[in-house]
Amino acid sequence: MLYNNIISGKEKIAVVGLGYVGISLAVEFSKRVNVIGFDINSEKILKYKNGIDPTNEVGERALADCDVIFSDDESKLEGVKFFIVAVPTPINLDKTPDLTPVIGASEIVGRHLSKDAIVVYESTVYPGTTEEICVPILEKNSGLKCGVDFKIGYSPERVNPSDKIHTIRTIKKIVSGCDEQALENIAEIYELIVDAGVYRAKNIKVAEAAKVVENAQRDVNIAFMNEIAVAFDYMGINTNDVIEVMRTKWNALNFRPGLVGGHCIGVDPYYFIYKAEELGYHSKIISQGRLTNDYMAEFIVSAVIKKLILADKKVKGSKIAVLGITFKENCVDIRNTKVADIVRELKEYGIEVFVCDSVCNRDDVFKEYGIDIVDFSKLSEVDGVIIAVPHNEFMNLSLCDIDKLYSEGKKVLIDIKGIFNKDDAEKDGFIYWSL
Repeated sequence: MLYNNIISGKEKIAVVGLGYVGISLAVEFSKRVNVIGFDINSEKILKYKNGIDPTNEVGERALADCDVIFSDDESKLEGVKFFIVAVPTPINLDKTPDLTPVIGASEIVGRHLSKDAIVVYESTVYPGTTEEICVPILEKNSGLKCGVDFKIGYSPERVNPSDKIHTIRTIKKIVSGCDEQALENIAEIYELIVDAGVYRAKNIKVAEAAKVVENAQRDVNIAFMNEIAVAFDYMGINTNDVIEVMRTKWNALNFRPGLVGGHCIGVDPYYFIYKAEELGYHSKIISQGRLTNDYMAEFIVSAVIKKLILADKKVKGSKIAVLGITFKENCVDIRNTKVADIVRELKEYGIEVFVCDSVCNRDDVFKEYGIDIVDFSKLSEVDGVIIAVPHNEFMNLSLCDIDKLYSEGKKVLIDIKGIFNKDDAEKDGFIYWSL
């Protein structure tokens, strides 16, 4: 009945939280049904209303063409029968889960929850969060009883920011519900926008766990590659050379060393670690993986200092250009970017740092990290260059283009992801280093 009422336009879907995931969901659903896009950030809502997409996930054309009712007025949620909560789940300074956004969203939804409604959470959480934390909040604020008056479900977001191939429509959607009826209703509604189909998880905790494990698994594999990269640096072995040889075997995993930031892989494992330790189990492999990946910014800075000394450069007062600040290539997302850690540590050595990135939102970078973005054309007379994020704009640069950025003397080039060939760089006079 709910499905029929939604596709007939009698009922609306409300997406609560319009970040990278929420805006994509809202726009996709609006192609088939009536959608309210709600966010407490009034500035963000105004941008969406004016056809501006600060996430670059859906694009301005899609925003202009969509029929989403954007609002920061929670009264617009009154009477909605299908809620999707897609707010961020960050971590605190002590690496424990920060559920403040999820709790706040649950309070808002609860105040406008009506009988026979369904609430689906997409935010990444540790197993048990939906039923043990969110449900009591919904019940308290609505005066309704879960399982009797309303239903809940969990469907972990799997969107890969800036990825135009693996999208909401092409990634199989995990769905779960508090009972069979809720599960089927949730599955039917998501099938409206997911061409790849849905996978019905056994229960909500299984679905919650699946998302955390997906990202923890990637984190551990990258940590392994980062660990061998550190070891190979001491051995004088180029990690990329080793990887190319290793990949000649059919079952070699295609992971490479690098900075692990962002809102998922660099955060979600801590949710697993927290819940496991709460129950008396100390995670060994996942915890160590997190320590290894969090150490990489410090390791890269130490490499910069060594190369500056080898280049006969005075460390304090030297000038370094950092190319890229976002957490991954060709993506505007700066959340939890480890490049900011590199910049901060370089400045602690008295180094003057110039950050260049045409992909990011400059205002967001300054607001979040206090870093001013410099145009690439303004970079000159530097002692070293760090290619931190392989945006297309940097991938298209030649060694000759890089060479023009330096002052006189030896040229330090820190190529974190190994864009350039080491032999070619050294032949052209660079003091070269990569992970």
